[in-house]
Amino acid sequence: MVHRLVVSYGQPDDPAAFDAYYRDTHTPLAVQMPGLVRLTTGKPQSMDPSHPAPYLVAQLDFDSEEAMGAAFASDEGKATARDVPKFASGGAVMTHYEVNEVHVSR
Repeated sequence: MVHRLVVSYGQPDDPAAFDAYYRDTHTPLAVQMPGLVRLTTGKPQSMDPSHPAPYLVAQLDFDSEEAMGAAFASDEGKATARDVPKFASGGAVMTHYEVNEVHVSR
């Protein structure tokens, strides 16, 4: 099983500064968290213009919810969490869940 943390970042005041900070400072902190299996990011586009999409979405995968909790309790996890207010001027919403995979056969 994979346990996934999803971080949805709101529109930043300065998108270029956000992008540079996220790439050069925040990502190197995040990838040091123990137990992190995968980190993916993307800039979503809304299918419904009346509901704006987040500016950036990050997905962090762990082997279990317990592994995710241990990662955020670690020094590296605490440093990563403390870093978010330094660049996320548009806010950040975090959710997590157990990933259930549906296999598609064609």
